Amino acid sequence: MPVTLNSVLQVLVYVILLILITKPIGLYMTKIFAGERTLLSPAFVPVERLFYTLSGIKEDEEQTWIGYTISMLVFSLVGMLLLYLIERTQQWLPLNPAGMGAVEPQLAFNTAASFTSNTNWQAYTGETTMSYLTQMAGLAFHNFVSAATGIVLAVAFVRGLARRSAQHLGNFWVDLTRCVLYLLLPISVIGALVLVSQGVIQNFNAYTVVHTLDGATQVIAQGPVASQEFIKEFGTNGGGFFNTNSAHPYENPNVITNMIEMLAIFSIGAGLTYMFGKMVKDTKQGWAVFSAMLILFLIGVAVALPAEQAGNPALTKLGVDQSVTAYQSGGNMEGKDVRFGITASTLFAVITTDASCGAVNGFHDSYTPIGGMVPLANIALGEIIFGGVGSGLYGMLIFAILAVFIAGLMVGRTPEYLGKKIEQKEMKMAALAILILPASILGFAAVASVLSVGTSSILNPGPHGLSEILYAYTSATGNNGSAFAGLAVNTPFYNWTLGLAMIIGRFAFVVPVMALAGSLVQKKVVPAGAGTFPTTGPLFVALLIGVILIVGALTYFPAYALGPIVEHLMMLSGKAL
Repeated sequence: MPVTLNSVLQVLVYVILLILITKPIGLYMTKIFAGERTLLSPAFVPVERLFYTLSGIKEDEEQTWIGYTISMLVFSLVGMLLLYLIERTQQWLPLNPAGMGAVEPQLAFNTAASFTSNTNWQAYTGETTMSYLTQMAGLAFHNFVSAATGIVLAVAFVRGLARRSAQHLGNFWVDLTRCVLYLLLPISVIGALVLVSQGVIQNFNAYTVVHTLDGATQVIAQGPVASQEFIKEFGTNGGGFFNTNSAHPYENPNVITNMIEMLAIFSIGAGLTYMFGKMVKDTKQGWAVFSAMLILFLIGVAVALPAEQAGNPALTKLGVDQSVTAYQSGGNMEGKDVRFGITASTLFAVITTDASCGAVNGFHDSYTPIGGMVPLANIALGEIIFGGVGSGLYGMLIFAILAVFIAGLMVGRTPEYLGKKIEQKEMKMAALAILILPASILGFAAVASVLSVGTSSILNPGPHGLSEILYAYTSATGNNGSAFAGLAVNTPFYNWTLGLAMIIGRFAFVVPVMALAGSLVQKKVVPAGAGTFPTTGPLFVALLIGVILIVGALTYFPAYALGPIVEHLMMLSGKAL
């Protein structure tokens, strides 16, 4: 089934709205992290200064990359331990009307690692596992601070590119405080109120017991949903209050909230590209990075959407209508919400895996093999297509440095990026950062696919089972949090290994990134010469996209050939296994 005009218009509207919000958000973030006055300064400056006084932080005292990184690691470790403690003791804590018991140790570790690393992988059912206090003081709190951590790391990295002959990258504690106070908190309050106006619930009521028409009893979960819903998208966290996430009508009631949530997922990642251009005093640099991200996003949509609208040819040959309603004729509606249809569901799937969000309004496990491979590949590339808040930008800038290095080799000249020479030390750190993610993904997946403790959790055997294992470790290492869900992961093996993969994907990756920033900040700016490769034009954008796709293809193609690709070929031949 060809892509419809309606589908094209939905994608076009989304892209236009995204472009319109990119510059305002980028300008606002530039002011925040430069310490400039904003509309919220009269209200929040006294609060900000109070935090510094109570914690002993000196606002004008900056840190080297080592100090900045250590501060981030200590903050994350303490936050993870506190979340673990809340989970293990929630049965004794207030705001627990459903009487939730303690979360068992392996699952508590997995969840604490998940929300601390901005992954929000959920090996549990939220409405039957976590109390209101755990959801708010534990999980929602981390939605703010883990998102802020990613953003300020990106800001520090950009300072490394923007400053010359310096030693410091800023102050982690100051950046973190400003990010939460001026950016995440106020916009999330407004966003939550908008969602409430559209039907997203926000209460502390006990669960509602109702009787169905056939006499059965049903328990309808309640809770403070809206306050967690907006920040989970805006901070690219993705952890839903309910097990079905943004497919639940209490989280995502209609097409308006669906569009708001999709825009929220990309908004900070897109805005950071403009902030990058402003901070390096050349907005064309930011738009070049934005263009590469946008093109890669559209490529993913152009592959996944036709695959889902075509449906399963084996079922088509049998005359089976794969839709569930008259207005959704044709295409693969399995696992998709009838409120949104194929286009809005597929668009959401591509967006949430381009970013490190992981929120879902459909069931990725029910996508066609190629339609499901797009979200898998999006995460595996490092979620650099707008990406997680902060991590998307510094991940893309790592590839930009790799691209100019390759361009320098082509012309026999020391490569430069933003006037700074990219030498041996910088390339070692960039290469190390790029290699960490596939080493974790493919290493853990290989172990899980040969051990009985890994294969025994597969619910769908054959190549799809391999895809499920690949997706799990890709999602964990990429700090995404979405899943194919055809894998029973609430086991000791998967709770421990996936939790470890989340920590590696977040913190082992960022250490060489910050070391690279620490090296770049000390460099002098070299004036552009005749041999300088321009990094603002279409040629650079094309080279950057080419490098990303080639690196991804060389790294993951063998594994995908045994999973989604062979599954696709089997589907075309009419075979299920």
